Amino acid sequence: MTQHATAEAWVRGYERLWRTAGTDGLAELFATEISYLTSPWATPVVGLPALADFWESERSGPDESFTMTSEVIAVDGPTAVVRVSVDYGEPGGSTSRWRDLWVLEFDEDGRCVAFEEWPFAPGQPDGHEPAAAQ
Repeated sequence: MTQHATAEAWVRGYERLWRTAGTDGLAELFATEISYLTSPWATPVVGLPALADFWESERSGPDESFTMTSEVIAVDGPTAVVRVSVDYGEPGGSTSRWRDLWVLEFDEDGRCVAFEEWPFAPGQPDGHEPAAAQ
């Protein structure tokens, strides 16, 4: 059973690994058979080798400038939901902002077996269409 503290520690580990060169530490956080979804509609990245390739292609490197905050919203059995805010770029400069929900499922060893991200950025279409003028 996952606890809030376990999920919080896992998210801190995720940020630490994102800021670390290479991908050798992924096995600390992710199970060998990880299914990693970058959005609910994406094709999952499956397995540690594929995840390592994905991470290397998606990040600028360990010196990438960003600020990340998170809050564990819910924990139920092996599943945790986390609200994540990430601002890429230098403070006071050009910034790319994201607000995400992460749905995480953990194995008995505390490694993530399923990662699903629901990312949102300012100006991104949200599927909401305004009511027609009457």
